[in-house]
Amino acid sequence: MPELPEVETVRRGLLKIAAKRKINAIDVYYGKTITNGVEDFRQALIGQTIENVDRRGKYLLFRFTNDLTMISHLRMEGKYYNQPIGGPIDKYTHVVFEFTDGTELCYQDTRKFGRMTLVKTGDEMNVGGLKTIGPEPTEDAFTLPYFTAELKKSRGKIKPFLLNQRHVAGLGNIYVDEVLWMTGINPEQPANTLTASQITELRKNIIKELATAIKYKGTTVHSFTNAFGDAGAFQDRLKAYGHAGDECPRCGTKMVKIKVAERGTTFCPHCQVLKE
Repeated sequence: MPELPEVETVRRGLLKIAAKRKINAIDVYYGKTITNGVEDFRQALIGQTIENVDRRGKYLLFRFTNDLTMISHLRMEGKYYNQPIGGPIDKYTHVVFEFTDGTELCYQDTRKFGRMTLVKTGDEMNVGGLKTIGPEPTEDAFTLPYFTAELKKSRGKIKPFLLNQRHVAGLGNIYVDEVLWMTGINPEQPANTLTASQITELRKNIIKELATAIKYKGTTVHSFTNAFGDAGAFQDRLKAYGHAGDECPRCGTKMVKIKVAERGTTFCPHCQVLKE
């Protein structure tokens, strides 16, 4: 699933290929992608212009004229690309937005899990996971007092805690493995047992790692590409995720992979000891 750096990379691409374009027509080939009802969705957006594309956590927010916002959640395999009107599409292209400038924005999703929801601008934070989403992982929003208080309330394991979007927005399996390795915390360590220094370091690493991943245009492990069809480059910098059986870059111990909260989890048994 695309995580925050990948979704932010897509957003930046969309600003170049979709922002300021006016919609002339919309073709929907898989109706379940649209949660509002296909015809209502089409009628509301035809004739409107995409003014901007924002992001909150892993959600894209297309800002249209007429005070409309389209919430787009890519889920597992969703992606956008552009082409001249009438270009070839395949069976995985489910929605096509035709623009008046002679181009079209296509939404492709091999797994068909992605969804688009149209709301009045200002109501987006009342929809689905946005209702309870945690702060963005930035210095200003993701404060140390907030993070400390959230951790102290949880007796659960730290990995599922970080995967829970209610605590902090945008982290997924890849980057949780990375920040826990960076901080030397076992993925099964109870969240409320972290020391003050560990909490400070973990917060710093979350902010730093996601910002760096955005700089390298995200991680391509399976199929992620940006709005121009290009793969990310951060996978070449991963230290834990995908490195089970390799030597730990820090101590040389063989990295191991286990299941935590039903998610494949890679860590170093020497650097990330589970503490009582």
